[in-house]
Amino acid sequence: MTIYELSIISSTGFPYYNKKIKPVPKGVKVHLRFFDFSEQDKKDFEDESYLEFDLKAGLISALFEFARNIDKKIEVLEFRPKGAEEINPKPVQDRIKYKGDVLMTVTTEKYLLHDQIRRKIEVIYENFISPKIPLDSAYEVLHNEENSLLDILTDNKAKNHLFKHEKALRKISKNYINEMSRYGLKGIVCCGFDLSPITCFSEHNQYHLEDIDEILRGVGNIPEIEALNWKYRQSNYNNKPLWVFIINSGIGVSVEGLYENYYYLLLTEPDAYMGEFPRKLANEFNGILTEDI
Repeated sequence: MTIYELSIISSTGFPYYNKKIKPVPKGVKVHLRFFDFSEQDKKDFEDESYLEFDLKAGLISALFEFARNIDKKIEVLEFRPKGAEEINPKPVQDRIKYKGDVLMTVTTEKYLLHDQIRRKIEVIYENFISPKIPLDSAYEVLHNEENSLLDILTDNKAKNHLFKHEKALRKISKNYINEMSRYGLKGIVCCGFDLSPITCFSEHNQYHLEDIDEILRGVGNIPEIEALNWKYRQSNYNNKPLWVFIINSGIGVSVEGLYENYYYLLLTEPDAYMGEFPRKLANEFNGILTEDI
């Protein structure tokens, strides 16, 4: 599990819902991702820089007090300039069924694909949160609603579908690892829509999901990958370099209208030559996983 906590508040600060899905592993740096479903006019501070500084000082003070209270340490607070499409965005109501001001945050592993998480959060907002607005007078999230929104957030449908075929995938993986180990192949991993590892295959069970988390924490930025294509990145495991080939399978399951494709990973020795093997593996895995979609 690579998503640790979900929080939903109103833009005025009303704490509507919080769910701790799993404790954050000790010593692991995580991301607190923000998703803004509010519509507010941008304030102009160009001629009032002292007001901007006052706001910044208040933010920093509040964040550090918050971190102390939850026994966490803030090391980096990252901002980026808005692009043109964000400065003049398409109205919220044209993208989703906007009904009010809501802020949602998700605590996750830093390597997860942000855009995929955003798309899942938008589905959760539209189906479960927007009908309850205004939040300060709304009924609490019902048990069946909580189960449904957490299933979306954690790719539960995709996991269950893959687990049904795990035996066949394991057999194929074992054969390929035996065949390709001479070329540097060490392991094969199946991941969900946001790159959360679901299951892994390796010789003598060398890697477990906790190891895959550790490896992916070191891969750095992951670019967008088109269907049936792949990119590779370097990471480390046990202080030794390792290459990670990231393959977009192009196939997956649909949840509330959102198509969630799988990703496959190849763990290899540095400088391993895989040629067209990533495509060959993806096609064979896809043939199994699409049998009953």
